[in-house]
Amino acid sequence: MAYLDFKGRSIYYDVQGSGNPILILNGIMMSTKSWEPFVKTLSNNNKLIRVDFMDQGQSDKLENSAYSQSMQVDILNYLLKELGITKVNVVGISYGGEVALQFAIKHSNIVNRLVLFNTTAYTSPWLAEIGYSWNAIGKTRNGQNYYQAAIPVIYSPSYYEQKLDWMKKREKTLIPVFSNPDFLDAMERLTNSAETYDVRDQLKDIDMPTLIIAADEDYLTPMANQRYLNEHIKDSQLVIIPGAGHASMYEKPLLFVTLILGFVNALEAEFKI
Repeated sequence: MAYLDFKGRSIYYDVQGSGNPILILNGIMMSTKSWEPFVKTLSNNNKLIRVDFMDQGQSDKLENSAYSQSMQVDILNYLLKELGITKVNVVGISYGGEVALQFAIKHSNIVNRLVLFNTTAYTSPWLAEIGYSWNAIGKTRNGQNYYQAAIPVIYSPSYYEQKLDWMKKREKTLIPVFSNPDFLDAMERLTNSAETYDVRDQLKDIDMPTLIIAADEDYLTPMANQRYLNEHIKDSQLVIIPGAGHASMYEKPLLFVTLILGFVNALEAEFKI
């Protein structure tokens, strides 16, 4: 656990394990703590690097400041240089997947393999409207309303059926977080940072092996988004997780780690069948 100074701001990061490095990138509401259930498995034979983006977790907050996701890309590049890492596998989910794509485009020489969960190539008008609604509700400082607006579209209907008791416990945990003005203001800035995100014209430049994962009950970034990525990233594979929503890592944790480790640690080999 450590802090990096980036242009006078503190960025929190954590490195566990050794071996083939994996940089795992948070979704918009996440922090490094969100990955705790997976750390032991992902760092058993790999170096796992977690980082809180600006305005997330234990990193500094940019009060009254506007920025784009390109700043998050620059933070990652600076962090990897400080750690002396010249090749890394990048894993991102949702917001983290968007940053991962931009990082892979800008720093293709650093990225060995790319893994994208529940990711889109651009912020569509529909997705932007969801962000606007979250921001509007956030201004009311009502954690219950924020939870009810945001969480049901993040988890799948199937998961609600199977894990309703867990979701109710989750609600009690998250409502105080969603009532915190500092969190809500940071969420608004993070949401706004993705407003102009669009890499559709640059997908052709991604040349590293890429694994794209969709979930068939993801309503925030539906499967059509991942199919588009698969069609436009030349060396990519698409996997569809059945019965899962946008929070695929929590809904299907074993499959989540299996896909990551199987892909990033796969040998460079040709199979003649």
